[in-house]
Amino acid sequence: MPEPATPTNNKPSQNRRLADLLGWTKSSYAILGGFLLIVFLIVYIWWPIAVEVAASIDWGGAWWLYFDWLLVGIFLVMTLLIMSGADLRKDWLIVFVGFVGGLVIEGWGTQTNLWFYFTAERPPLWIIPAWPIASLSIDRLVRILDHYIPRQDAKRYHRLLYWLVFPTFAGYMLFFTWPTVDKLLTLMAILLVTCLTLTPTDPRAALLNFAAGSALGYFLELWGTTRQCWTYYTYETPPFFAVLAHGMAAVAFWRAGLLLQMMLGKVKRLHDLLVYKQLPGEE
Repeated sequence: MPEPATPTNNKPSQNRRLADLLGWTKSSYAILGGFLLIVFLIVYIWWPIAVEVAASIDWGGAWWLYFDWLLVGIFLVMTLLIMSGADLRKDWLIVFVGFVGGLVIEGWGTQTNLWFYFTAERPPLWIIPAWPIASLSIDRLVRILDHYIPRQDAKRYHRLLYWLVFPTFAGYMLFFTWPTVDKLLTLMAILLVTCLTLTPTDPRAALLNFAAGSALGYFLELWGTTRQCWTYYTYETPPFFAVLAHGMAAVAFWRAGLLLQMMLGKVKRLHDLLVYKQLPGEE
């Protein structure tokens, strides 16, 4: 008589398949933990803002009509993106560039009054952590685009599209920022965009970063401007320039990351040369 089958627990294997499907790695959980820690610190340090936001919802009535579903959707999508294919050995550089770059961009915009926050801070420190999170999300979106968009057979089209998109954006930027063109920070921003435009290292990668940054930027700007968290001097919700500016910021961060990688590589090679190789004349 055959023995009854022993029930097996397939939950661990199912969880593993789900993690593989979503591209989660061991670093994914560290990234998620860091993300949640940042969110907790922002809420804790700026608790009055959190209380003000919560008070705007009628929790005793039809709260779902006033609940910020767009913010929750952005939060969930970015969470899944930053966990996909996470690698702390590479992601730390993206996070670093995002922090520094975000601080520079927010400082430029708020100091020149191109946009301002409801807290009147110039810039508000609580918004800075959003930039590295967005940078990680854009990195994942670029990987997706890179997988599905042709590479070798469309090189000439990439170059043609590059010289159509980026000079157009540079001209649009000059038009949008013209009221503050007498400010040093605006002049430096225009000069940076001009230098990036005239020195394409990889037109295809630049276009992918621009597209991914603009796509994510649309939803971020839509949320921020319609909730009056920040407001542009044109009072558009959002201005088309602001959406495209996220794409250009993504390109600038990507190029800065490449430059830092090159510099770190040279420092490492110099270190290895001094440590592991004898100088001439030594035994």
